[in-house]
Amino acid sequence: MGGGGKYFTVTVTRKELVAGVVPMQEHWLPLSNLDLLLPPIDVSVFFCYKKPHQNANGGDDFTFGSMVGVLRKALAQALVSYYVFAGEVVSNSVGEPELLCNNRGVDFMEAYADAKLHDLNLYNPDDSIEGKLVPKKQHGVLCVQVTELKCGGVVVGCTFDHRIADAYSANMFLVSWAEMALCKPLSVVPSFRRSLLNTRRPGSYDPSLDEMYVLISALPPPRAPQPGGADPFISRIYYVTAEQLSLLQTLASTSKGNFYKRTKLESFSAFLWKMVAASAVMENDNKKICKMGIVVDGRRRLSSGDEDKSAVMASYFGNVLSIPFGEKMIDELKEKPLSWVADAVHEYLEGAVTKEHFLGLIDWVEAHRPEPALAKIYCSGSRDGPAFVVSSGQRFPASKVDFGWGRPALGSYHFPWDGEAGYVMPMPSPARDGDWVVYMRLLKGQIELIETEAAHVFRPLTSEYLNLIS
Repeated sequence: MGGGGKYFTVTVTRKELVAGVVPMQEHWLPLSNLDLLLPPIDVSVFFCYKKPHQNANGGDDFTFGSMVGVLRKALAQALVSYYVFAGEVVSNSVGEPELLCNNRGVDFMEAYADAKLHDLNLYNPDDSIEGKLVPKKQHGVLCVQVTELKCGGVVVGCTFDHRIADAYSANMFLVSWAEMALCKPLSVVPSFRRSLLNTRRPGSYDPSLDEMYVLISALPPPRAPQPGGADPFISRIYYVTAEQLSLLQTLASTSKGNFYKRTKLESFSAFLWKMVAASAVMENDNKKICKMGIVVDGRRRLSSGDEDKSAVMASYFGNVLSIPFGEKMIDELKEKPLSWVADAVHEYLEGAVTKEHFLGLIDWVEAHRPEPALAKIYCSGSRDGPAFVVSSGQRFPASKVDFGWGRPALGSYHFPWDGEAGYVMPMPSPARDGDWVVYMRLLKGQIELIETEAAHVFRPLTSEYLNLIS
């Protein structure tokens, strides 16, 4: 990978606090019941930009200093509307997290990396991104690192507290930040109306939620490390071509001569479920079951049929997620056709894409407060068989995160969470319409099997594919 593969160093050259440009009255904002289902985990996202050419006004080229100036000023403006990102998470009297909106600001770092953009080994983000190009958050809700590369390219990395924002909310903020940089009006003004997610009186929920969510106090103690060390989780980034996705969709939709249209996400997830199950068989362990969860966004579901509520929910900032999961026998997943597995995915998703599911989930949390809870699949990894979660990043608006020096050559989430389950996020490719870029955090053995058995589907992300070779 040239000089910028694994062995490059990043030096932070400046660190400051960027607060909202308009002073605000300090106030408390409670977390919604759906926010309370998230453990204290951070999510990162990064954008790689090639060295900018002449700026749009025909003036001199952008310098790193001028780009940092644009980012800093636009961030201070965006934090006026997105004031939650400039606050702090603090425990209330019953031990639940709450948001203190005090405009403390965002830690904003400038850095230099002695690597060129086309030398970064983006296929292996554990080496190239983690601890280098995305910041570790020490304080507050959001932090930002802007890194200058040896070639004049720039990487903008952000890390935020998942308890405050889901990917939908973070995407809204990223687009607004770019709009501020371009002096455009905000296309969406975020709403923090927690009353949209109020509980019902009286509350009620389906008992199936007890299978999907678990109180932290009811979790078994963590297992002692295995002799010889357990199979570690590793992160990789691939691309999948539009042609392969169409082929998977056709195979997943055709059963015994009949055609049942399955979405690309259902088809892709079913294929991955088969792969992870096959990896368990290869390792000859005695595990019987393999679980797969799919993250579902509840904004459209909660406003079903109500146009006014639909508009308000579309701008709602916070977590509106559920993670339903299916579990199947490993042998079945391995031996049955892709269409059978895709039917299983479709079936368990159907129950969770309803308004009632989300209203019930809000009521379930209320019934157990202040006891903290989380999605069962987050902590149900190796104990009874492999488990992983797929979160669709198809709405990831990387192409709109243009601060004035062009669209990013790559934008991706980076989420090496501490859960016992793997995590996979497919996003639209910036290089070719219809292709996907896929961030994958799975066990090393699972990745090795996927790279052997499905190399035609999952291709390592390279500089050549992203057109970074200048």
